[in-house]
Amino acid sequence: MAKPENNTQFLAQTPLYHIGVELKARFTSFGGWEMPVQYSGITQEHQAVRNAAGMFDISHMGKFTLQGQNLISQLEKLVPSDLSRLQPGQAQYTVLLNEQAGIIDDIIIYYQGRENTDSEKAVIIVNAATTEKDKTWLLQHFDLDTIQFQDLSRDKILIAVQGPKATNILQSFVSADLTPIKAFGHLETTIFGQPAFLARTGYTGEDGFEVMVDPEVGIKLWQSLYDAGVIPCGLGCRDTLRLEAAMALYGQDIDDNTTPLEAGLGWLVHLDTKSDFIGREILQQQKTVGVHRKLVGLQTQGRNISRHGYTVLSSGEVVGEVTSGTLSPTLGYPIALAYVSSQLATVKQELEVEIRGKAYPAVVVKRPFYRSKNRVTN
Repeated sequence: MAKPENNTQFLAQTPLYHIGVELKARFTSFGGWEMPVQYSGITQEHQAVRNAAGMFDISHMGKFTLQGQNLISQLEKLVPSDLSRLQPGQAQYTVLLNEQAGIIDDIIIYYQGRENTDSEKAVIIVNAATTEKDKTWLLQHFDLDTIQFQDLSRDKILIAVQGPKATNILQSFVSADLTPIKAFGHLETTIFGQPAFLARTGYTGEDGFEVMVDPEVGIKLWQSLYDAGVIPCGLGCRDTLRLEAAMALYGQDIDDNTTPLEAGLGWLVHLDTKSDFIGREILQQQKTVGVHRKLVGLQTQGRNISRHGYTVLSSGEVVGEVTSGTLSPTLGYPIALAYVSSQLATVKQELEVEIRGKAYPAVVVKRPFYRSKNRVTN
């Protein structure tokens, strides 16, 4: 997912913006939108998601619906993942690739099946900062005589309800039974008698749902969840939660110049079961000869926090760079993601991070840093 930006001019506001103002949220610029960075406090919001239930306004994210002939086969050419295995009601986290196998964006494709024998349907959710870039790329590569593309980014509210108690609380407002829905499952149902799209996906490492509805329904749902005890959460704890779960932040941990094999996303690359796709040749070469650098998890000692852009050292020599770092609220110690030379990307490898001009010990650790016991499986 995408990193914050500093431009505060001409920022868009979601339909839930006024609620954030009423709750005295602190706002920041993110992907061209003015978004809450925190409400009650990052640590309190973080712990609410880990232990109970929190909700995020993620209406800024790009939302596309697609329908037409050979939709999946056309999408197959744009991603390294095998989409032919998707059944209706299933989803795939994957990446759009450029010709150099660099990551244009990380996305989720929700396959809704066939409308009839000739027409397939899907929903695609993309990052806010890359919405226009992704839209242009997709439209360039689709056969627009056979595919209907609709951009609902400004028309729908998207709310993420996350945490061990999230599903039970959300259930009281949803007509369909959510129990059978597995991880990355999704369905169309109703909330307050109005159409709703729900997916058991998220960006926190916890169980929960992402809900896409019309604005008036979303505003009512947010207030109802708030009255039911769900804690409003901002981008601040969204970042600490996703980093504990070692989920990539677009524009920081992954970008147009990183390949999925470098980024530890090899599980998305299905070279053996797929035919040609954009970037395949580069990935095939990297698979054969290896990559020069890899994204690893780092743990530093004490409370010395590695931040984005900090230098990683080995025996005094520069061997990489930190992409994300924080003091983990759940674990109580500093964690980070960093690209380092491949020969040093092994668990227990001892390294150093330069923090304010001084080198501090760090060690490569397994990812994710934190794994929830509450998550459902696929």
